[in-house]
Amino acid sequence: MLNDRLPGNVAVRTSPNLFDLAAILGMLGLAVAIGSVARHTLGPLTTPGGVAIHLQPSWLPGYAVRTTLRMFAALLASLLFTFTYAVWAAKSRRAGAILVPILDILQSIPILGFLTFTVVFFMNLFPGRMLGAELAAIFTIFTSQAWNMAFSMYQSLKTVPSDLDEVTRAFGLSSWQRFWRLEVPFAMPGLVWNTMMSMSGGWFMVVASETITVGDNNVVLPGIGSYMGAAIAHRDIRAVLYAIFAMLVVIICYDQLLFRPLVAWSARFRFETTPGATAKDPWMLALLRRTRLLNRAIATFSDMLTRVGGLPLGSRPDAPRREPLLPPRVADGLWTAILLLAMGAAAYELASYVLSRLSWHEVGHVLLLGLYTMTRVVSMIVLASLIWVPIGVWLGLRPVWARRAQPAAQFMAAFPANLFFPIFVVLIVRFSLNSNIWLTPLMILGTQWYILFNVIAGTAAFPGELLEAANNFRVRGWRWWVRVMLPGIFPYYVTGALTASGGAWNAAIVAELASWGKTTLIAQGLGSYIEQATFAGATEKVALGMVAMSSFVILFNRAVWRPLYAFSQRRLTFA
Repeated sequence: MLNDRLPGNVAVRTSPNLFDLAAILGMLGLAVAIGSVARHTLGPLTTPGGVAIHLQPSWLPGYAVRTTLRMFAALLASLLFTFTYAVWAAKSRRAGAILVPILDILQSIPILGFLTFTVVFFMNLFPGRMLGAELAAIFTIFTSQAWNMAFSMYQSLKTVPSDLDEVTRAFGLSSWQRFWRLEVPFAMPGLVWNTMMSMSGGWFMVVASETITVGDNNVVLPGIGSYMGAAIAHRDIRAVLYAIFAMLVVIICYDQLLFRPLVAWSARFRFETTPGATAKDPWMLALLRRTRLLNRAIATFSDMLTRVGGLPLGSRPDAPRREPLLPPRVADGLWTAILLLAMGAAAYELASYVLSRLSWHEVGHVLLLGLYTMTRVVSMIVLASLIWVPIGVWLGLRPVWARRAQPAAQFMAAFPANLFFPIFVVLIVRFSLNSNIWLTPLMILGTQWYILFNVIAGTAAFPGELLEAANNFRVRGWRWWVRVMLPGIFPYYVTGALTASGGAWNAAIVAELASWGKTTLIAQGLGSYIEQATFAGATEKVALGMVAMSSFVILFNRAVWRPLYAFSQRRLTFA
């Protein structure tokens, strides 16, 4: 997939060279690391709580490998989820009526809300084994990676230019061929940038994934996240700095080895006829092209994927259409009725469970807390948009600068918010500040980057001929933003803001309850409510908090983000 054929070569030498040797040694080292981690996952839990975490820096390389492999395992699961769930939601209008709201709910549920119900499940699958704890950690990271990738794919499939779709139909491509030859390439730039954001999102929640506490269950896995959690608990600033440095090294490594080549490769799928600004190929991609044996193997694998994508599977545009069993309006009415009945039954069962254990006063209190959290989310999204949209456009129009800023942006997006807790807690206590206000910035620290990454992806995919036309007509200043750039990147911005909004709700779990040593500050909101209930093992309160948060998210998305999505599909796509 990352291979460009060397022009003019009829026969390519396949004997290995030094570059092949270096690549093979690197792959062997990776295989050894994966095998070592896999061997440990099959062993028994050495203690009831997992393993002891050592704060000596000599342990950090091994911890870094464990954490990175968990994150890439979760990333593979996220890609599988994206190419199934998101595609189904985009292709089927009736399925999308269910799947998209469920995705809204899933991205907003705090990770501790998942942990309450999933940790015990995974641990019981493999009782007394590390594998159960590892699967629980991978699933937790998955919940911080998958949603924005799915939304990116969904947005791209919904905004494919109509003229390109008509061309594929005119050439008689089947639905399978149209998906792999048009829709996936069109979605690739945004998906690559959101994949980078997903890796950073996994870092943002890595402490929660490797140090899990739910009621009486306490599981600690070796990794940078658990190391960081132990350093914070012991108030060891030096160990915290060691963890930050290790995280920076890991991010730089996978950025150089994986994401820079992927970004350069995805630039091939820009929708334009006039070449836009480009940057020199990264060193890793150039190294892959200089190999012989590996380059040939990649070319063979790419040809195989091309043949698979060209199989005449699925329906063709000239195929006779079957008459539906029911008229469309009747079928839609039945489908809507079934959905309403299912939703009513689920709401009744949930209300019966919660109200049998909690009072109406508790329900009203939780709804008020939801309003507090929603106010924080909206204010932070507005502030992040004002800051990062102009910066994202500037970087997207300058690929060289975007590539330079790429590792820094990933590191800043990955920086766990709980490392800012000491600063915020000390300042709030020192100056007697209101924690309900001054803990709010912690909510957006890890989620504002969804806006930046999607705006960069949208700007990078902006057709070069439109920029050239705007320049020829001397469109400048505010008019350039309103008439040219903002309409062009608007679908990407909506995706970024939507996922940032869901991420901000999720981040409320760490932003509304900050601890440093024995000092704990609480901001009134749903995040702190769910976190306190989780640690207390109050399942009914956790369920009530999660339902309230999901309800707020769905109502806000239906009132704001979905109309903006529909507007961008109707008016702001390059047709």
